[in-house]
Amino acid sequence: MKIDRNIIIDNIKTIFYALIIAIIIRSLFIQPFYIPSSSMEPNLLIGDRLFVTKYSYGYSKHSFPFSPPIFNGRLFSNKPKMGDVVVFKTTRDNRTDFIKRLIGLPGDSIQFINGDLYINNNQVPKSIISKTDVIYCGSQIEVDTFNEKLPNGINHTTVYSKNNSEDTDLFVIPKKHYFFLGDNRDCSADSRKLADLGYVPEQNLVGKAQFIFFSSDFRIGSIFSFWKWHKTIRFDRFFKRIN
Repeated sequence: MKIDRNIIIDNIKTIFYALIIAIIIRSLFIQPFYIPSSSMEPNLLIGDRLFVTKYSYGYSKHSFPFSPPIFNGRLFSNKPKMGDVVVFKTTRDNRTDFIKRLIGLPGDSIQFINGDLYINNNQVPKSIISKTDVIYCGSQIEVDTFNEKLPNGINHTTVYSKNNSEDTDLFVIPKKHYFFLGDNRDCSADSRKLADLGYVPEQNLVGKAQFIFFSSDFRIGSIFSFWKWHKTIRFDRFFKRIN
């Protein structure tokens, strides 16, 4: 059978144009991400798939696949707000995507004293929600769940292990850098340790997490085990807004 050369060329062009459009959408507008760890529980679970808006904070080289060194700094920069859930490139390799909550802005001071979070020498109010919750941290552990209210009025849910009494050094955030924490406070590699993350440069911000579009727990069973979908797929998390 003779193959029409023009059909092959047209198909190649179609694939090429589709790839270009996908790269433009992914780089400039919206990108899907997968949650692989428990550091943001209870708000984000392992297996959540979410959309991140790339335009929220403007654009840097990290907005594009493979972070090409096409320019420095940010274009059309918008400042993030305290309490935003942000995807960014880790400072360890400038390639790996992390997702955490923004807790400290440039010039802010951050410290934990006896398990309580202080921002600019003021204790962040937290009120108990539950003392019987269980979250994942390598294995299941019991935690205390709190509502935490940041200085700008943003409320979010955090969990601490029982009898948490963490003390840290005083962190003073440099210019054009940010301080991030996981909502799962005792099971998160974040800005509290320089070896884990440290201060995140403004250029490393990728985008703002907006909503979950799909969620599954395939530790229970494979996606091909359709008879277990009522357990593995978390239908109640579909299109849930991220706060």
